[in-house]
Amino acid sequence: MANDGTTAATDGTATGSGDTARSLELLWGGGERPSRGPKPGLTLDRIVTAAVAVADAEGLSAVSMRRLSTELGTGTMSLYRYVPGKAELLDLMLDRVLGEPLPAPVEEAAEAAGTDATGSGAPDWRAAVDTMARSYLDNLRRHPWLLKINQARTVLGPSALRGLELALGGLRGMGLRDPELIGVIITVNSFVEGLARTQADAAEAVRQTGLSDEEFWDRQRPYLERAMLSGAYPMMATMAEDTFSADFDHFEFGLRRLIAGFEALVRERAEAGTTA
Repeated sequence: MANDGTTAATDGTATGSGDTARSLELLWGGGERPSRGPKPGLTLDRIVTAAVAVADAEGLSAVSMRRLSTELGTGTMSLYRYVPGKAELLDLMLDRVLGEPLPAPVEEAAEAAGTDATGSGAPDWRAAVDTMARSYLDNLRRHPWLLKINQARTVLGPSALRGLELALGGLRGMGLRDPELIGVIITVNSFVEGLARTQADAAEAVRQTGLSDEEFWDRQRPYLERAMLSGAYPMMATMAEDTFSADFDHFEFGLRRLIAGFEALVRERAEAGTTA
């Protein structure tokens, strides 16, 4: 059991699975204990930075206190003066990457969003949804280990709350009820996570098997061609040659459809005179 009564995950892949009180202290300040050893250069910030770098390069399973001590050139026990263990470290890693600045293209899109056409002064919620989706996809691509962790019980730090505050501010022009605004965020994030996971799994399959996507499907081609000629799959047999082309942008297609769906709801509420 963790100190706060929760059961700590043995694989270190669930946020909020360690000592949540200690994680909150470290996230919100006042919790970092100064080093008493001979390594005054060691800080909590350096530990978290090193952990994120290792996870980005080799995956979350490569992150351990022993590995970080090697990366930082210090004794393993020195790290425990700053963070109790991997479970709490994961909470800090998550808040760190959530607080990263937007990449230039996404930041430019956010700045160009302006306000909506109603003159209300509210940000254009369509641009906000677009920016939310693109920034989250970029984050997942830069930190694919995010897709491996269970965030059902995220310990909320400053970066996580700041991100939620910005998202809600961008969506306030929709005129929806508060639970519905959260629903918009969950819908967008779930769409992005699903697409990012598919892409990450495809890349992982190439690394694990040594086969490219083209080589993998070429091995199945003779069997699939016979199946299509059998008459048992009439719908699939008549699909266009470019149906599964890598050139089709599923992200853009899905995002545009999501925004269109939200527009229909906002228009329906406006016509009915029902707002938040």
